[in-house]
Amino acid sequence: MRSAIDLLDELNALDESTRIEAKRASDIGKSVMETVIAFANEPGLDGGYLLLGVDWSINDKGDTVYRPAGLPDPDKVQRDLASQCASMLNVALRPEMQLQQVEGRTLLVVYVPEADVSHKPIYKKATGLPSGAWRRIGSSDQRCVDEDLWVLRGTSQPLHGPDSSILPDARMDDFDPAALAAYRRERARINPQAEELAYGDEDMLEALCALRRSDGELKPTLAGILLFGKPMALRRMLPMVKIDYIRVPGLEWMENPHERFQSVEIRKPLLLGLPQAEATVVDELPKGFYLPEGQLHSVQEPIVPRKVIREALANAVMHRSYTRHSPIQVIRYSNRIEIRNIGYSLKPMAELGTPGSCPRNPLLAAVLHDLNLAEAKGTGIRSMRRLAAEAGLTLPEFQSRREADSFCVTLFLHNLLNEDDHAWLRSLTTEALDADEVKVLIYARATGAVDNTACRDFSGLDTLTASRVLRRLRDRGLLEKQGAGSQTHYVLSNPPKPASISPRADAAAGGDSASSMGGLVESPPVLASLPPELQARIQAAGAKPRQAEVRSLVLALCRLRPFTAAELCQALNRSDTKELRRTYLRPMRDQGLLELIYPETEKHPHQAYVSAGAEDKNNG
Repeated sequence: MRSAIDLLDELNALDESTRIEAKRASDIGKSVMETVIAFANEPGLDGGYLLLGVDWSINDKGDTVYRPAGLPDPDKVQRDLASQCASMLNVALRPEMQLQQVEGRTLLVVYVPEADVSHKPIYKKATGLPSGAWRRIGSSDQRCVDEDLWVLRGTSQPLHGPDSSILPDARMDDFDPAALAAYRRERARINPQAEELAYGDEDMLEALCALRRSDGELKPTLAGILLFGKPMALRRMLPMVKIDYIRVPGLEWMENPHERFQSVEIRKPLLLGLPQAEATVVDELPKGFYLPEGQLHSVQEPIVPRKVIREALANAVMHRSYTRHSPIQVIRYSNRIEIRNIGYSLKPMAELGTPGSCPRNPLLAAVLHDLNLAEAKGTGIRSMRRLAAEAGLTLPEFQSRREADSFCVTLFLHNLLNEDDHAWLRSLTTEALDADEVKVLIYARATGAVDNTACRDFSGLDTLTASRVLRRLRDRGLLEKQGAGSQTHYVLSNPPKPASISPRADAAAGGDSASSMGGLVESPPVLASLPPELQARIQAAGAKPRQAEVRSLVLALCRLRPFTAAELCQALNRSDTKELRRTYLRPMRDQGLLELIYPETEKHPHQAYVSAGAEDKNNG
């Protein structure tokens, strides 16, 4: 059992904490039980601590300062919590509890150990599954969905995942002979003694679980059609299972509304489609030359290692959700490649790159591992980071959005540091900077903001160390802290114009940046700058337009250029930006109708929304 003082010290050293949850005396209620359930459920977290009876405030540096406040009736709080843990849940929990004195105040320290996997998921009996179960995601408690239950059950779960389901409309003649031949060829090259190579096609497909017996008859599974299905079978049964390679000029989506992008649609079984997707990406990458030792001829290699691209594509097909209709998108900008798929990471973001895999589709993963198209045992992300570092590139960025049920890998095409970066760093300070500080400053220069999550991702640091690096740079006057709690982020104290920001982004920053600089620049009224026909539509909508009309107007505005939430409120004559985000902007993002101009830093101070061109993208 850790001491309350130790827990307070850790909270005060961090912007957020995964394993510690502080509660005011007035906030003790059902949310405490949600945190207890989340700590007991979360795999690999080793439980967590509740610290009850504290208060907090924001100091002049912008840090959250936690301090002991005490509990009015600590014995009753302890009894009630013990009773609820024993009676409200499907499995009785016995957390360790201890009353401790800090500065004359009584606090309750509660340690909730991780439950045995045979008991998971832990949930409220009155609510049932899945909504009565909770997970600890970052520093927050998240209500479970069906896929979370599959993760929580761990080794006690069925051997097969969603990809083992039988497709009722699939037939034996839906398998593509070319895909079967490709499997045999590659498998023989890698392991000539592989037992399944001696089987006939039908037995081999059954061995790979591409076929399953149902009512005494062999029937194709989802994994089987994805890996080996003919293009027409895929179109008939899984119309949005494809890979769209989209070439976008410039740095942002849809910069030129008249020539937005060029695209290539890849609708093939994965055994044939993944190599084509890899080749399509590699063909358009800048090439470098090197002379292998002992060779007379130089070799061309893409600036991004092939294995990084291969692993990112394999990650997208293995971990995507096939219950939702949306293609995998490979979007090639001038400075980066984004690979997007439906399906958030079942593995917590803080654990990405650590050993151990949690594939959503284990049958697909097994075949791709056997063919060396993907790393085994959850080492793919670590391998991508290592290879990018060896190539001198900025490390890949990974973004999992649970609410939107999406995942994105960003591969950068530029070196981490060039001479311009070195000169800029020398202009900032004469004091020495360590490697982690340099990475943070360069990232903040490129994107405009940095937070703890981004810092951990590109540097490999843990949460506490990343927080210390960010605060150290703030205390030296190189960064300024903005926001609090989970919204904490840092911006450069004297920011240059970011090299990666497009004219669109500059326009988007207009409304908010003027206000953040003390109103030195007076922006013209947003409504007056709109086309006359759009002004007329907004005025005709009246003071209380229908939701469908507001959504239509938001899309019309964001097709013109990026708009901040504040600008949208001004244009639509609304006063509450939080309500606009909650009711319209966030749901429209989740539906793929809107996108952020800074997707890599969601809390960017100049964040703005742009139409995603969802109709074009989804129909490829």
